[in-house]
Parts: sequence; C-alpha cells; structure tokens
Amino acid sequence: MKKIGKFLSSMPFAITLLVLLAAACAFSSTVSQGQAYEYYAAQYGERTAGLILALHLDDAFHSWWFIGLSVFLCLNLLCCNLIRLPGLLKRVRTFAKPDGTTASNATAEAEGTGDPRRLFAALHMPSVRESENGQLYATGNRAGFWGAWVCHLGILLLILGFALGQITMKQYTVYALPGQTKGMDDSGLQVTVDDLQILRAESGAVQQYTAELTVLDPVNHTEEKGTTGVNAPANLYGYKFFQNSVGWGADVRVLKNGQELQKEGLCVGEFFAISDKPELVIYFPAFYPDYSGEPKQSDPSLPVKDPAYLYQVYYQGQILGMNVLKAGEELTIDEYTVLFENPRNYTLLAVKRDVFTWLVLLGGLVTLAGLVMAFWLQPRAVCAVKEGENWHVFGRCQKGGVLFREEFLKAAAETGFTPCKSSDIEGDDA
Repeated sequence: MKKIGKFLSSMPFAITLLVLLAAACAFSSTVSQGQAYEYYAAQYGERTAGLILALHLDDAFHSWWFIGLSVFLCLNLLCCNLIRLPGLLKRVRTFAKPDGTTASNATAEAEGTGDPRRLFAALHMPSVRESENGQLYATGNRAGFWGAWVCHLGILLLILGFALGQITMKQYTVYALPGQTKGMDDSGLQVTVDDLQILRAESGAVQQYTAELTVLDPVNHTEEKGTTGVNAPANLYGYKFFQNSVGWGADVRVLKNGQELQKEGLCVGEFFAISDKPELVIYFPAFYPDYSGEPKQSDPSLPVKDPAYLYQVYYQGQILGMNVLKAGEELTIDEYTVLFENPRNYTLLAVKRDVFTWLVLLGGLVTLAGLVMAFWLQPRAVCAVKEGENWHVFGRCQKGGVLFREEFLKAAAETGFTPCKSSDIEGDDA
C-alpha cells in the first residue's frame, strides 16, 4: 500500500497525467463535438468515424477516459497532500518552539545592550513569548509553510468542480422568433422570446443583441422574466441563458382556395408540413435582406431593404422545386398558395446549468490564497538570549533569507544592536 500511495502521489505521475490531459484536450479541440456518425464519416471516412464514436471523442469531456484521467489527477493531489500533512504539521510545530532557532541555523544575528522587544516590534513581531530560562521568542508568517499545500488543495477543488460540472451539466439550445414559445427538451420549462432588440452605433455597426425572455414552469404554474445579451446572460430557474447568435426568420401563410389554412413562424433552416396534406413540405433554407444588392448576403445584422426568400418544396420526400420569392410574390402549388412575410431576426439561446460552478470558484480562491501564502508570507522566527549585560539575538527566515537578513540587521542597528560576524554567512535559502 505504501508503494501504491507513493506512486499515486509522485511528481512523475502528476506530470504524466497533466501531459495526457493537455494532449487529450488539444486533440479533442480538432474534432467537432456532439455530431452524428454521418457527419464524421463525411469528414474523416467511415473507419475514423467509427473510431471517434468508439473512443467517445465526439463527447470528449464526458468520456470514460477523460473522467478517469481527472480522477487519477485528483487522487495524485489528494495523496500528495495527505502524505505531506504529518511532516508539515511537525515542521510548523518545530519552527514555533523557542529552541528551534539557534546560532547554528540563524539567518542573521546581532548582539548588544539594546531592548530586544524594540527589535521584535521593528520586525513587526509584537507577540513575544518568554521561556522558562528567560529567553524571548517570537514567530511570524507561519502560514507561509502552508502555501504549497493550500495551492494543491485549490487545484484539487478546481479539477473536481470542473469534472463534476462537465458530468452533470445540463445544456440546451433554444432558437425562436419574437413572440414564439419553445420547449427546453426534458427540463419541462418553456421559453418565450418576448422581444429582440439590436443596438446599433451611429455607423450602423451592431453593438449588442438583447432578448427579453419569459420562462414558464407549467407544472408549478410559475414564471420568471429576464433580459439576456451578449456576455450578459440571464439567470432564470437556475439556468443561465446566453445570447449566442441571431439569424433570420419570417411568417409563412398557407392559403387553400383563397382561405387561410395555417400560419407558421419559421427560422431559416426550418420546415413545416401542410396541415391537411402532410406529405407536402415547405422548407425555408435562406433569407436575403437586400436581394438587389451584390453580392447576395444573408447577414442577420443587415437592415431589411429588398427582402427575398429562398424556398424548397418537397412532396413525399422528393424535391418538387426551389426558387426565390421577393416581397409580395406568391408560390402556388395546386390549390395551395404560400406567402412569406414579416421578416425579422430570431435569437439563438445557449442554456446551461452547472451546479458545481461554486466549487470551481472556491478552488480558484483557495489556489490564489495558496500562491499568496507561498510567495508573500515568509516564515520567520527571532530569539533573544541574555548573556551577561548583553542580549544575543538570532533571526531565522525559512524563505527569502537575503531580504530578511537585510531587514533584520537594519532593525538591529536602529535598536542598539551590533551585527555579529557570523551574519556574513548565507541564510536558509539565500
């Protein structure tokens, strides 16, 4: 068991895991996530597509191997901290003992008839203790011993938060025209886009997309309202609604023998079947806000000037035809008349819920605290021993010996002490 624990907590094992994780993330970033087999087969060939699905490279961050690597890295950090804890506690206790600082391990020392308590105060060490033999002693910044340990703990929390968040995260995509209501799959919630605003600068450039949302919980008969914009998500029912992108859409009316049969709001890329003839399907592949312009563009940020609608008609799965309808033009199919009108933008919302975000934030704060403790707090101890009429004072700093020695000798000179010749030697880590 000791050998296993030593291996799990070793630095080579940690470096190997980090390299594998970095390589896995880099490789996975080259593979489109969440696509179907047909997509990968078209892109990479059938064999490679099968390998991608077999190794779960289509959903890398939820794959068994990524979770396994994350678990082993967490074990490495946990074992490292647990194994180091007893020795670290002993080290801190030893450092706090009066006999822990002597002339043999001192970073700097001085002697004289000055008041040692003034020296302690000058070194910002007011909590002075006195031993049974009259020795004065004080320590400071002992939290610095814990810097690396706390940093490891923070990294462990970060990895746990990220891994658990990826495993349990709920993600949905909702796109809808203003006024439309769409369901959020298995969440049971319904999202209504009340309005979509496009804020433009004087030059006409788009500055912000803002969507007004209403989210309804039909089971509990409650609703929440919010506004989402680019980089300003709305938080509703514990989900974050991100304004991901926008596109074009329009209303499509179907008349039968001159009487309105149905009306559908379609986003570009959607289709619908005629209600009383479901084998007849109308597909809306593209919209051009300014068809008279060159080249023909479907940019959703462009203003509508001369709208045109690209359509395709299918009957029993076979395409009957396709063409472009300009504003006011009609498509006639036997007794049916199809009209495209009221072009407007739709919003595409990315909806996410990660219940472990707090753990990632906590891990980040703990890691930051550990770095501050490791690099800013320098454990120091000062001891004063009475030798006849004089005091012999020793200063010891676990890290940053050169800086501490300079500070110690300066404070000693200001409080009536003279540096000893032994202070010319190097300190603990100088």
